[in-house]
Amino acid sequence: MLFPTIEFGIFFLIVFAVSWAVRGWPEARKLFLVGASYFFYGWWDWRFLGLLFLSTFINYLAGLALARTERVGLRKFVVGVAVVAGLSILGFFKYYGFFLTSFAALLEAAGLERDLPFMQVILPVGISFFTFQGISYVVDVYRRHASAEKSLLNVMLYISFFPQLVAGPIVRAADFLPQLHRPAVLTRAHIGVGVVLILSGLAKKMVIANYLATELVDPVFFDPSAVGALDLLIGIYGYAIQIYCDFSGYSDIAIGVAALLGYRFLENFNQPYRAASLQDFWRRWHISLSTWLRDYLYVPLGGNRGGEFKTYRNLFLTMFLGGIWHGAAWTFVFWGAFHGAMLGIERYARRKLEEFAPAHTDPGGVIAAFGNSARHIVGVVATFHLVCFAWIFFRADSFETAAVYIEGFARWGEASQYVTPFAVGLIVLAMIFQFTPQHLGRWLARIVQYLPSPLLALLLGGGIWLIWAVAPEGVAPFIYFQF
Repeated sequence: MLFPTIEFGIFFLIVFAVSWAVRGWPEARKLFLVGASYFFYGWWDWRFLGLLFLSTFINYLAGLALARTERVGLRKFVVGVAVVAGLSILGFFKYYGFFLTSFAALLEAAGLERDLPFMQVILPVGISFFTFQGISYVVDVYRRHASAEKSLLNVMLYISFFPQLVAGPIVRAADFLPQLHRPAVLTRAHIGVGVVLILSGLAKKMVIANYLATELVDPVFFDPSAVGALDLLIGIYGYAIQIYCDFSGYSDIAIGVAALLGYRFLENFNQPYRAASLQDFWRRWHISLSTWLRDYLYVPLGGNRGGEFKTYRNLFLTMFLGGIWHGAAWTFVFWGAFHGAMLGIERYARRKLEEFAPAHTDPGGVIAAFGNSARHIVGVVATFHLVCFAWIFFRADSFETAAVYIEGFARWGEASQYVTPFAVGLIVLAMIFQFTPQHLGRWLARIVQYLPSPLLALLLGGGIWLIWAVAPEGVAPFIYFQF
């Protein structure tokens, strides 16, 4: 059930109406939302509902066990079992085929071909997201950043809540569970945020992402050897915008839908292509995942403690494992390793520049200001193009395709086949929005929240109709559903 479909529209209208009709009975409301969330997930494949409940129940029991003991050794054992159980489930469904295929190729290369127990494993939608969310709950209870939840119903709603269930954002227990202990209230602020984000997300996904995917990115990546350098260059710019609009569009809709049901999710994207460094990019891109990797992987590895070498090692391992999280393919592994290596190089270069930058006298600060502006512009351009280079491997179905794509940048003499004024216009428009005032969305939401109810309904309904009218035919699945 995709967000931009009639089926989801009907589903959400029913959920919205019933959830607020029973708001006076908090437990009944939560039970209804859990049922709605399981129905939403079961729409994809009902066979995985048991897996979702099993993951939830393991983390719930681990939280109770942690709440009942102060023994350090036992607490470490409980959190270790819960984390290993979650990662084992994720590893089997997501990586069984990948590792077995890779192992078979390794044996074949060594002349030791063997018959291995291959079997077809279906990847459950959103398994990475609800697994990471469950792990964050147990670890936060272990660290005493969140209280263990006594109610199984609350944990079920926290992990299965349908707006974020299949593609995030990854919600922290400390942010969401306290909201379940307060009466649900639909304020004007909730409505303003919900309407603005839903319309924003639909426009990003249905118009920009879908058009760029079908008319530019997919044809260029299908056979990069058949197109020239201009198509390849605009194609990778298009993919940078497509994946941003696709995923941030999903996050916008998820946050907006949650707001209309009375719950607050944190921001998941913050104009990432305005970043002047890779470090800043990862503070702005998929914030819920990047902060998850920081708090539950980078910091436990040692973070920036223990000297420069260990810091570079921890940066690399964090991004390397982040690449593996994104998909069971060596191209994703390379994508993560590339970002990890570049973050280390960037950190090293910044430190060396700070050490050896020549001092100068600049009483008015004019030279320094000009230099800082120039460095910032160069940083934004360089960061964007490093990210785009890495996107080639993220999007390509193999290293061979990626290599052909990169080699094609030498073919500047060939005429363009897929670059159109409309596609270029969408890319330029999307980039302009990366540099608009960062509070623009909040400002719009404040205006919308004060509109009379009939105007609000007209704005939402008319906006959806307009987006539907100008969008390309059909709705492609969100890119991050595969993760």
